[in-house]
Amino acid sequence: MSSGARRHREPVYRTLEIIANTLVRAQGLDLHFTGVQNIPETGGAVLCVNHTGYVDFIPAALGVQRAGRRTRFLIKSEVMDVAIMRFLVNHTMTVPVDRSRGADAYRAALGRLRDGHIVAVYPEATISRSFELKEFKSGAVRMAAEAGVPIVPAIVWGAHRQWTKGGARNMGRSRLPVHVRYGLPFTVDAAEEPERETLRLRDTMNSMLLEVQDAYGPHPAGEFWVPSRLGGSAPTPPEAAVIEADEALRKAEARARKAARRQRETAQPRDRGNR
Repeated sequence: MSSGARRHREPVYRTLEIIANTLVRAQGLDLHFTGVQNIPETGGAVLCVNHTGYVDFIPAALGVQRAGRRTRFLIKSEVMDVAIMRFLVNHTMTVPVDRSRGADAYRAALGRLRDGHIVAVYPEATISRSFELKEFKSGAVRMAAEAGVPIVPAIVWGAHRQWTKGGARNMGRSRLPVHVRYGLPFTVDAAEEPERETLRLRDTMNSMLLEVQDAYGPHPAGEFWVPSRLGGSAPTPPEAAVIEADEALRKAEARARKAARRQRETAQPRDRGNR
């Protein structure tokens, strides 16, 4: 069976592809793809993408679609609280990640890779407020080594101008340029420490990021979406780290309050039953 025939057996995913392409046309986005030929035609692969905004997954996935493949993303498990998102996750082989049960998501991602799918991972785990690469988690390298599949590094630049942390949302007909570059796939050396291979991945993606930025065009001074290094008003990496640490603390406190509330709600029926 051809890859096109296999792809079209997923009606929910196909509907999302149509919606995504329609959205891009409606927004007038000027998408530039390079290195699409580096996406393996068959078999599993870990697609590692930098994370600068809320919608950078769309151009990353559309480039993979141009190669005749589909992308299975790892996403935060909180989306499963929303009925429509739960439906989409369950019908697109997306892998929800519960940070308190990361091993479950890791095993699910390995299964996708071994079944021959492309699994997209954000090695930075969260959006980079500085728009520079943050430190990488080693999960992408470890799963590539364990599944015996290559890593494809990828850079998306420009999508953060649409919607990101600390920036104005611009999801209308913006006609913004968005560049996506897929690097050469490489095999993880299982004999090396995962941390060393993770550094190799980060160095590769950092070089790609600089090249994509150079090709992107002007980066006006003072713009929120331009890194401090290029004269923009985005926070420097150290400044962003302080903001992100505070944000992580507030989210952890919110999760703790939510868990406590659920525990109380679960206990209340039992209390009433004992009266």
